Amino acid sequence: MTVPPMRIFGDPVLRERAREVERFDDPLAKLAEDLLLAMREYVGVGVAGNQIGALSRIFVYDDGTGPRWLVNPEIVEQTGEQELDEGCLSIPGLYFPVKRSMHVVAKGYDLKGEPVTVEGEELLARILQHETDHLDGMLFADRLSSKHRREMMKQMRERDLGAEAPRGQTL
Repeated sequence: MTVPPMRIFGDPVLRERAREVERFDDPLAKLAEDLLLAMREYVGVGVAGNQIGALSRIFVYDDGTGPRWLVNPEIVEQTGEQELDEGCLSIPGLYFPVKRSMHVVAKGYDLKGEPVTVEGEELLARILQHETDHLDGMLFADRLSSKHRREMMKQMRERDLGAEAPRGQTL
């Protein structure tokens, strides 16, 4: 199976809001498999549809308990706060502190169209927020302080980032 290429910062698809999934069918299952392949190949803990060029509201994630998918995710509750270094497969090799909620409840659907609720803290909460942001056309860079955003842009220019994402664990 061919691993889909990771879309990198600067690709306009990363800034588009993904469309709601309306059909839970074989093409959705194929997209889910492609997302899983990409997450494993690029050694991430989550990959959203638009990161591989699919403008569908679906992401795969694995917080260490095995891969799961969330279709048409919606964050319905957020409490607490955490600030940790965060990275992204679409901005490879760069990590900066990002404030996120400590506890999150997300609702959506599984691959068969059955409603699911996912509740997470710490890493899982961060993953759910990060991947939902992707589907809304937002990158973790948008959540950086102005100081860290300037530093990120400087490092991206110095490293001439824009090629295929390297292998290494990031969100």
